Amino acid sequence: MLLDVRSPALFAKGHIPGAINLPHGKIVASAMAKWSDDTVFVTYCAGPHCNGAARGALRLAELGRPVKIMAGGVTGWLDEGFLLQPEG
Repeated sequence: MLLDVRSPALFAKGHIPGAINLPHGKIVASAMAKWSDDTVFVTYCAGPHCNGAARGALRLAELGRPVKIMAGGVTGWLDEGFLLQPEG
């Protein structure tokens, strides 16, 4: 499950296709209960200058969830030539 941990406003402007928006501060046990315990989460944020992906990954790890960080975030995605999907 690809988690965009940026703000809802930034997510709406453009996000990686297939991602859902869940800001790192909202990663709590009750919010994660809709996914099975073995769901692997991949967090990303704006880019290498942003620590949101690491903060989100830490929260997931503390909840005992399998997690990875997408290095580069949105900046890396765009640098590789991929497009963002606007909300709507």
